Amino acid sequence: MESRLKVLGHPVHPMLVMFPVALLVTALLFDIIDAVGGPDFLGEVAYWNITVGLIGGLLAAAAGSFDLLAIPTGTRAKRVGLLHAGANLAVILLFAAVWVVRLNADSRAAGGALIAIEVVAVAILGVSAWLGGELVDRLGVGVDRDAGLDAPSSLRHTTATRRIGDVR
Repeated sequence: MESRLKVLGHPVHPMLVMFPVALLVTALLFDIIDAVGGPDFLGEVAYWNITVGLIGGLLAAAAGSFDLLAIPTGTRAKRVGLLHAGANLAVILLFAAVWVVRLNADSRAAGGALIAIEVVAVAILGVSAWLGGELVDRLGVGVDRDAGLDAPSSLRHTTATRRIGDVR
C-alpha cells in the first residue's frame, strides 16, 4: 500500500518519526543523569527536549493518520496500525503529563515519579516502533506498490517492472 502523504516521492510519516523518538529518549537519559548527580542544566534541556518532542510527535501522528485511514478495514495491517497509533497516543499523553507538571515548577528537573513515567513511556515507544517496523517491513504499508530491487527513482513517474530471471 502506497503512502498517501509524500514529499518528492517519499512518505512523510517515517521522515517525521525519528525526531520525536530521539528527543523523548534523550530527555529520559538526561533526566536520569541529572537525577544521579549530573550537571543541573540537564533537567532544563530534558524539559525542552520533551517540548519539541511533543510537537514533533503530533506532526508525525498527523502524517501517520493519512496512511492509517487508507488501510482497508478487517486487515491485519489495520489492527497493527491502530495498536501502533494507540501506543503512540499513550506515549504523547504520558510525556505531556510530565511536561505539564514541569511547566511551572521552580525547577524543571524531574523527580523519581516523573522519571518512572518517562521510563514507561519510552518502553511503550519501543513497542510502538517495532509495530511501525512491522507495518512497513512485513505488511508493506507506506511502501510503493511497484517497489523492487530494480525500481526506478521515486522522482520518476514510471512504474517499476520486475524481469523474471534478471539477476543484475
